Amino acid sequence: MNGERRTVHVRPADLLLDTLRDRLGLTGAKPGCRNGDCGTCTVIVDGMPMKSCLMLAIEAAGRAVVTIEGLKDSPVQRAFVERFAFQCGYCTPGFIMNIHALAQHHPDADETTVRDWLQSNICRCTGYAEIREAVASVMNGKRD
Repeated sequence: MNGERRTVHVRPADLLLDTLRDRLGLTGAKPGCRNGDCGTCTVIVDGMPMKSCLMLAIEAAGRAVVTIEGLKDSPVQRAFVERFAFQCGYCTPGFIMNIHALAQHHPDADETTVRDWLQSNICRCTGYAEIREAVASVMNGKRD
């Protein structure tokens, strides 16, 4: 978990989202729709974005899980602040996790790829222009 070995006892039906928040105190992943539509609960599991409301905690055993707390002061976080790519901030951790994974897997992503990756997250407060600007500023290491 965020580069540290963590042990927690879970029931077979416990969701990763609830385990992160209630047992490990990692509250950056947010409960939103709880059915995989909004992306507020996105974490990175073995390098890929995963909606933690759709994953059982037991499925994370032995896997590398990164939460927003594990991306302290990342380029994507800084870009969101610099570009004002948030309003209430509730969805922001999920977007940051998804975009961090996008940058890792597709550093040369074209606009279509970025749009495809962003479709898995929903912001109900603001437009997506600032979010797209934040993404553009971190892709290929660009920091304009």
